[in-house]
Amino acid sequence: MAKHRQDAKSVSIRDISRSGSLSFELRPDDAERAEISRTLGFEKIRKLSFSGTLGVTGNDDVVLEAKLGATVTQKCVATLDPVTTRIDTSVIRRFVDDMVEPGPGTETEMPEDDTIDPLPGLVDLQKIMIETLALEAPVYPRRDDAEPITVTATPPGAAPITDADTKPFAALEELKHKLNRND
Repeated sequence: MAKHRQDAKSVSIRDISRSGSLSFELRPDDAERAEISRTLGFEKIRKLSFSGTLGVTGNDDVVLEAKLGATVTQKCVATLDPVTTRIDTSVIRRFVDDMVEPGPGTETEMPEDDTIDPLPGLVDLQKIMIETLALEAPVYPRRDDAEPITVTATPPGAAPITDADTKPFAALEELKHKLNRND
């Protein structure tokens, strides 16, 4: 039987194991969305919801299955005008009891399954919501009608490098043309 917790920002693993599963729903208010927006460098988060369930598996691992919905506004990388993006994504996280978290300075291989985390004592739902939003938002938001931009950086007095200059056989091609003109 699933218990329901409205606005629980974090959940104790003990609460989940006793109930078998736990439903949750986070809907940050205006002030919370403004703080998340500042943290992530967005202009604005108009809507944000994160809802789903936490359940215990047969081997005492915990599985989070959720939906994240958000409407975010960011600056266009070309024009700095606002760009609004709708994000709707599914989230799955598995918290595994026997996963060893590496200590500082130790090397470890990343697991192939990026949904697996060590089993914590407390599942921070708000942290998972913010991480997912950060990963799903466009890295370089761009308006559809933004003109392409060209950036060059050269020291004073130097000529900018062209595409032809970067090709490995550009100098040979130039020499070939010079030789052909002299024939």
